Amino acid sequence: MDSIELKCMLISRGVKVDKAVYKYAKNTMRLNINPLCCNCMLLSDGTVVQLTDTQFHLQYLSGILSWDNIKLLRHVKDLTTPFTLRMENGHVILFYENVEVDTISFPPHSHFYKQKTASGRPFVGNAVMQGLDWVAFQCLWPCEFAAGRQACQFCFSGGDFENTAKKGKPLPKSISVEDVREIIAYALDKEKVSNIQITGGSTYDGKSEMEHITAYLTAIKTLPVPGETLLYITPPSDTALADQYIELGASRIACSLEVWNIARAREITPGKISFIGRERYLEILEYVVQRYGNGKAFSNFIIGIENFDDLAEGSTYLAERGILPTASVWMPMGRPVMGSMKAPTLDYYKQMKEHFAELYTKFKLQPPKSRGLNVCVEWDIWNYSVCSQ
Repeated sequence: MDSIELKCMLISRGVKVDKAVYKYAKNTMRLNINPLCCNCMLLSDGTVVQLTDTQFHLQYLSGILSWDNIKLLRHVKDLTTPFTLRMENGHVILFYENVEVDTISFPPHSHFYKQKTASGRPFVGNAVMQGLDWVAFQCLWPCEFAAGRQACQFCFSGGDFENTAKKGKPLPKSISVEDVREIIAYALDKEKVSNIQITGGSTYDGKSEMEHITAYLTAIKTLPVPGETLLYITPPSDTALADQYIELGASRIACSLEVWNIARAREITPGKISFIGRERYLEILEYVVQRYGNGKAFSNFIIGIENFDDLAEGSTYLAERGILPTASVWMPMGRPVMGSMKAPTLDYYKQMKEHFAELYTKFKLQPPKSRGLNVCVEWDIWNYSVCSQ
């Protein structure tokens, strides 16, 4: 395995972390037993990798059990991992079973997750540090598709919204503009991040989503963002909204398909297909590219929830049209997809890596510059594709 393939395996299978590792990292490194803190580790070549400690993750799930979460327990046998992190001679070592794989490090210690906004909203559970230079938000406004019982199967936040709606409880309010600006300002100043991800839930009404997005972008427009502001949206019926978001400071716009095979998409992303339709996603993506240039629109694929041929067909279709296909590795320990929590094999990830590298090179599509994201591998693949020339 190279580091990209190892990253995919670690994301999809998780790791068992020895208690001594937490003790070692406690005061000098960014490592927390709380899964909401979105831990990551750094391979010896600097590759950023999501760190899901399967032991604590399962404890977290059991602590918030609903009937739907109880049903996850039958999948536990699929969540075993051969990877462990252990202390050896003063270093954190990654093992595959009992074979030493690599020496691991962590980002510098941070006070980010101890912060609260002036209104009292905690950073933890609302925003995350991704890798070394990103601040991202889990879900700035609720997903109406999930509330309508059409959540994407892989989405943990969507599952929460769906369960809330089933119980007849009101959905949480969107995070205030003031809180979002305060969190981003802190991350830029204290954590020296370069890039921002603005993400919310899917909506039926482009107008209500527009009000959220416009307010957030307007509030952060005056902040000194060295890198990019990525905006994930539900495809609006009016293309003028895409223009408005670009004018307000969005660097790139994502309308994420997640799954290409339309039959699987109807099952895995039912709200997106039922309420919006595949055609509208493609129309907005192509409009942004035609208006603003190649790579200004992108669509995420959840890597591992459909067969490689379908993934290759969809990513090629987008790349040929100047739309950047991005790659987020499926974390089966979130929610089962089509009744399975079993991750694909190493060969699948090898094929995916080679295919995306070819697309990025052939169509000159470069992801946002960074030192890497926790579960996304597009920047890692871009680096690989350039180095392999």
